[in-house]
Amino acid sequence: MYDGKTVWITGASSGIGEALAKAFATAGASVILSARREDELRRVQAACEGDGHLVLPLDVTDYSAIPVAVEAARQHSGQIDLLINNAGISQRSLCVDTSMDVYRQLFEVDVLGQIALTQAVLPLMLEQGKGHIAVTSSVAGKIGVPYRSGYCAAKFAMVGFCDSLRAELADRGIRVSTILPGYIQTNIAIHALKGDGSTLGYTDSAIAGGMDADDCAAVILKGLKKGKPEIPVGKGFEMNALWIKRFFPGVVFRMTAKLARKKK
Repeated sequence: MYDGKTVWITGASSGIGEALAKAFATAGASVILSARREDELRRVQAACEGDGHLVLPLDVTDYSAIPVAVEAARQHSGQIDLLINNAGISQRSLCVDTSMDVYRQLFEVDVLGQIALTQAVLPLMLEQGKGHIAVTSSVAGKIGVPYRSGYCAAKFAMVGFCDSLRAELADRGIRVSTILPGYIQTNIAIHALKGDGSTLGYTDSAIAGGMDADDCAAVILKGLKKGKPEIPVGKGFEMNALWIKRFFPGVVFRMTAKLARKKK
């Protein structure tokens, strides 16, 4: 399916990124694995089927490191067929209790880091005359929910970025896909930022009861192969909520407001 293709995945040390790395390796791709934790990347590399996978540690908020990483990726494989911007961090705090440093960190990781890497990879894809860029946004990039004001703002931003980029590249042979996960069984809640910048430290029932990460990766891979502009993925009511909001936005607002009241 992806034989001879090079797929670069950020946030590849755990969760959806790890599952995607394994799925693409099984599909025949040469996978470039990026995240901050090299030891975890090595673990994922060892679990990937096949050879030729590259561990390329990268902090997407270190803009000076991005051109160096792009050059290393180019030298390794000669081209980048698919870039999946999957690095990210979440939030669990009320707006009134959240420091600006937390908002800044959310945007640095979830927005600016993704844009910076995309911008650095684009010239190579334009030179190739083909390519595919994907960004992991979220259902929270379509529906604002309580305790995630910064996270939702960042994910909404990436939906808009992808829509704009897709239009810019429509005639250039480069596809752009926005991935919209709902509740997926990962550690995203454990590492989510509280208002003071500390991490939540535990998962919640919605995440724990969500879609398995490997099943999620299979849906994403299928959607990317088809070149879908948006790829919703999940198994819970949040998938229905995406459709309900299109036609009955007031209903979804009342539902999310009820969630906020329950947590008071």
